[in-house]
Amino acid sequence: MSKNILNLVGTFVLSLVLSLFLPWWSIMLAAFITGIVISLKKAAVFFIPFVAVFLYWAIYCYVLSSANDFILAKKISELLTIGGNPYLLILVTGLIGGIAAGLSGILGKQVSIIIKSK
Repeated sequence: MSKNILNLVGTFVLSLVLSLFLPWWSIMLAAFITGIVISLKKAAVFFIPFVAVFLYWAIYCYVLSSANDFILAKKISELLTIGGNPYLLILVTGLIGGIAAGLSGILGKQVSIIIKSK
């Protein structure tokens, strides 16, 4: 199994488990830990955790919103002036989580480099 897929699955699963016990920032902790343990190269350092958390948050938001027929998502998307579209809200939510995880993955890679140099 390649490091990219291993990091993607690891970040996804660790985000899922940590989210059961910790607040929203647990996704950043998951990306940080997998960034240290499973070293990636170049742009994959950002994009693999980004994709993992984007998928996790988008799927989780869809499941939660579909349970109440997207009523709350429609109201929140109206408050955020994105046209009352719940699917656009799910996309924005996934993007925010993905960016946070991607930056944490970069930080994890940098810490891994520091640890290996000593």
